[in-house]
Amino acid sequence: MTERVQVTRNDDGSARPRIQPLAAEQWDTRTRALLATATRDPGGRVPNIFTTLVRHPDLYERFLPFGGQLLHTGRLPGEIRELLILRTSYNTGASYEWGHHVPLAKEVGVTDADIERIPRGPEADGWTDLERHLIRAADELHCAARLPDATWDALAAHFDDADLIEITMLVGLYHMVAYFLNTIGVQLDPGFSNSGFVDGARELG
Repeated sequence: MTERVQVTRNDDGSARPRIQPLAAEQWDTRTRALLATATRDPGGRVPNIFTTLVRHPDLYERFLPFGGQLLHTGRLPGEIRELLILRTSYNTGASYEWGHHVPLAKEVGVTDADIERIPRGPEADGWTDLERHLIRAADELHCAARLPDATWDALAAHFDDADLIEITMLVGLYHMVAYFLNTIGVQLDPGFSNSGFVDGARELG
């Protein structure tokens, strides 16, 4: 059973991050340059994930192009990408990522019904065969760090070699992001909601 992370809390009971986002008045010239290309929230602010990660500017500078490649200019159709990200967010208990990616998923055609069934896993009613294989692949990568032949063959019927590589790297990326978000306790930004997220990571056998 996975042990739950103990979150430090403020006096009012709200969660407090272990590392605070870097406040705008603390941004030096390099920080401003790094954050200038960060995706903004609808309100124009830089999300907490970036203003926290930028405390390690060398890592931030190298991470953003890789993450951007998979998120913005990858080979996978947007709906497939977001299904994999949301299932991985659920598997890892990453409510921050869930809150940010539900709107992105809806923009690329993931339906409310799809989002509601993601926590129920690959056997939930309503998935297409391909969607079921994708959700199962996210689970198998999460639990075993590899895909069995049956899942690989099912996906290979729909995707070429480069797509299959991207599926594994995408799920892996969002595990890494979840480790960071969950351990630091990065707080969901104003204007976003993690409604529908099942609190806490799945218990694994």
